[in-house]
Amino acid sequence: MTSRSEPGDGPPDPGLDAVMSERRQLINLAYRLLGSLADAEDVVQETYARWYAMSAREQRAIVSPGAWLTKVAGRICLDLLRSARARRESYVGEWIPEPLPDRAEWITGWSGGGGADPADRVTLDESLTMAFLVVLESMTPAERVAFVLHDVFRYPFADVAEIVGRTPAACRQLASSARRRIRAAQAPETPAARRADVVRAFKEAWEAKDIDALIGVLDPGATAVGDGGGLVSAVLHPVEGAEPIARYLVELRDMAPDLTFLERHVNGQPGLVAEQDGVTVVVMAFDLAGDRISRIWAVRNPEKLRPWTTD
Repeated sequence: MTSRSEPGDGPPDPGLDAVMSERRQLINLAYRLLGSLADAEDVVQETYARWYAMSAREQRAIVSPGAWLTKVAGRICLDLLRSARARRESYVGEWIPEPLPDRAEWITGWSGGGGADPADRVTLDESLTMAFLVVLESMTPAERVAFVLHDVFRYPFADVAEIVGRTPAACRQLASSARRRIRAAQAPETPAARRADVVRAFKEAWEAKDIDALIGVLDPGATAVGDGGGLVSAVLHPVEGAEPIARYLVELRDMAPDLTFLERHVNGQPGLVAEQDGVTVVVMAFDLAGDRISRIWAVRNPEKLRPWTTD
């Protein structure tokens, strides 16, 4: 994002350009660290508030505004992660990271209004899949920050250490521990086209209320997790096993026969969106084990569905 000037205004302030051009990077960093678009936006706003609270002399004394902004945003995220554990103990049901639509399917973004600013959109890659974000949730705050900053954003450990408040060697160990968690949770990669086929088969079986077909597309040890946040009804505990999941899904279909299922990309991978009267009521992400679905994440909390819903 660059500042624009009208004729006669003179050249844009290069300092302002340098600061504002970091916005997308900060949004991407904060979302990966927090798993929440709303929290990521709050972090970026607070980061810029601290920048503009400084005098012009103080700002000019900062050699790299981008590095300063990243350091501040990282520290704010670290504080939020430390407090999030206590907040999530009181969260109703399971907590799932906020799902993101594909760029082409983005509707409004979390700022509301007539469309998300392209500078605010999160760049989707392998570090944004729901499976990856869920593993990040299992890490300690320091592990998560060290790993994301170093392994995803390629910051040197010396810089990471300034944010985490530990030595570079300690941060290297934190990132190594996080990497082991990632490797332990990773399943062999299923090609994107095959993923889409499996999700489509799941959708068709669910629409037909075909329990046997649903069982056939689910891994025997599959797990389904719902997130209603206490705002809408959702299963409070994970449902485990192919047959229990299949029967639960058919019961849901019986209770809401007017649901419309749409194939969409969720965090960069094939997923499903369910609409009721034209309103998105659930977004589903999947993880696969071979050719079968091993995990289902169903987000129903309306506060996490804003990028999917028109005003």
